[in-house]
Amino acid sequence: MSTAQSTDGFAVELAAAGLRLDVTDAVATVTLDRPERRNAQTPQMWHALASIGDALPDEVRVVVVRGAGQSFSAGLDRAMLDPATGDVGRLLQQDDAAVSEAIDGYQRGFTWLRDSRFTSVAAVQGYAVGAGFQLALSCDLRVLADDAQLCMKEPALGLVPDLTGTQPLVEAVGYQRALEICATARMVGAAEAVDIGIALTAVPLEQLDATVADLAAALTAHDPGAVSETKRLLRTATDHDLDTQRRLEREAQTRRFRALAELLS
Repeated sequence: MSTAQSTDGFAVELAAAGLRLDVTDAVATVTLDRPERRNAQTPQMWHALASIGDALPDEVRVVVVRGAGQSFSAGLDRAMLDPATGDVGRLLQQDDAAVSEAIDGYQRGFTWLRDSRFTSVAAVQGYAVGAGFQLALSCDLRVLADDAQLCMKEPALGLVPDLTGTQPLVEAVGYQRALEICATARMVGAAEAVDIGIALTAVPLEQLDATVADLAAALTAHDPGAVSETKRLLRTATDHDLDTQRRLEREAQTRRFRALAELLS
């Protein structure tokens, strides 16, 4: 893989799915590249996102996810819902087990962003609706432009959020606020998103790229093993009782001591 892009064949595959991958040093940038459709998402895109997770080189320490054009992502491509020709119509011709398996494949396009090998950052401008909101929620950190509008649109379409967005939303804002945001399908502006814990910060649109670049530089400034171990500890901290978390901290620190000793020997 060059410093600018993946192999030609993989780049063509990603382009066909509406994606672009650029890797510069330790930072990989994944761009949703369907600006004419406000980066509406499709199953092909979700499978290609999962492929990116499998293909990233080990030296990548930060993954930035962004959208081309004026919006991060307007959500799923409504053509999917056409009962005659859409993906959902074809899917519903199968049994429940097959439907569940297909959705599991879609979800893998989102879950790889939690990998402890790197820190993922969503750079969000304009609309992040439905699947777009869930993609942003799949990232560890979210930096918003001040024009960002977030919405969990699925209930308004008679659906539920099923692309792994429910857990991080509850973790960010609590059950009560998460239910209100989802059940009303209302827009959450950038300032509110920061206030209630969905986003790290919101900046003027013209400062979004520089802010994300500065954050990526800070995230890559320290020992990669220490950052990965710390992410792993923090991501599961609320799942464990104190004694279990203490044990996991001890085990992680032992690995770090040994890694440092090996470097110094």
